[in-house]
Amino acid sequence: MSPKSPGPAPTTGRGRVTSTDVAKLAGVSRSAVSFAFNSPERLSEATRDRIMAAAEQIGYSPNTLARMLQAGQTQSLGVLLPQNLAKIMENPYYARFLTGVGQVCDEQGYTMLLTPPLRDSMLKAIPYAAVDGFIVCGLEHDRGEVAELQRRGIPFVLVDSSPWEDVPSVDVDDRAGAHEVTRHILDLGHRRIALLSIDPGPERAERGYRGPLARRMDGVAEALAEAGLALSDVTLTEVPCTRADGYRATRALMADSAPTAIVALSDILAFGAINALHDLGLRVPEDVTVTGFDDLPDAAWLRPRLTSVRQPISAKGRSAADFLISAIRDEDQHPHQLLGTNLIVRDSSGRAPVVVD
Repeated sequence: MSPKSPGPAPTTGRGRVTSTDVAKLAGVSRSAVSFAFNSPERLSEATRDRIMAAAEQIGYSPNTLARMLQAGQTQSLGVLLPQNLAKIMENPYYARFLTGVGQVCDEQGYTMLLTPPLRDSMLKAIPYAAVDGFIVCGLEHDRGEVAELQRRGIPFVLVDSSPWEDVPSVDVDDRAGAHEVTRHILDLGHRRIALLSIDPGPERAERGYRGPLARRMDGVAEALAEAGLALSDVTLTEVPCTRADGYRATRALMADSAPTAIVALSDILAFGAINALHDLGLRVPEDVTVTGFDDLPDAAWLRPRLTSVRQPISAKGRSAADFLISAIRDEDQHPHQLLGTNLIVRDSSGRAPVVVD
């Protein structure tokens, strides 16, 4: 016997159709509508088909997010970002990192929600994201984010941040990577060195360097000290992490101190530096050596190919997502993971030019 067809669609006079409208049209209770979408095995096939036909007739779809929130889960991982989405999307580092996070989401049946700062505050963005947990990126100085996440009982993992006791984190060995590339430059005979650094922001005057940048600066200082030099012996320039800023800073450096080597603490800055040197008619590495940090895919395609510190960016994203899902599921925790780096020597680094008096 075929199921009874629903009658004419009701006129609600409202915008969104609800489960009550479906129930009236199908001649069933609201509970039956809920069962049809959430626990269909609890209904007869005829009743389920009648409810589905009614829902299709009036264009009803269940509010999946509301249902998930009521159940206390969203099957979504939040990525709490340190910059607005426009800046994040300009940086190929995040494309690699989010690829790693996305791979785990695909495997585990989660979605991913990018959560930029709200009114320039990562802290203010936390309450508005409907997620089961957060991967917190670039929290170099805590302004209450850690305490707020702990207060709300939201699982989270820190990435590229200052370490916190008893808080899961995933980082790379920035210090070792910066030490290795600086040692490489020194071994090539360079002593007129410019350090092109990511701008640490206005808080550096009060708090000094923080997070990954602090570790990279420590690695540079350590390598210089081994050669009898100090940070004060190199030209330090701090700029926003964009190719254009790397370009402008390099043109200014060459007009001022004319270094024989530029150690950039980001590939993005190194790309801009090489572009500027080309426009100035200088050869890389014959006139000026340039190195980067990250080993982004474009480093191997640039001409000359960029010498850079490789960090496992995608693996960092995968590890952070794995840790977060373990925390959400209340499984065994992995408090801290430190991923290694290695120097990839390519064409952009060469011996210091011989200065003829």
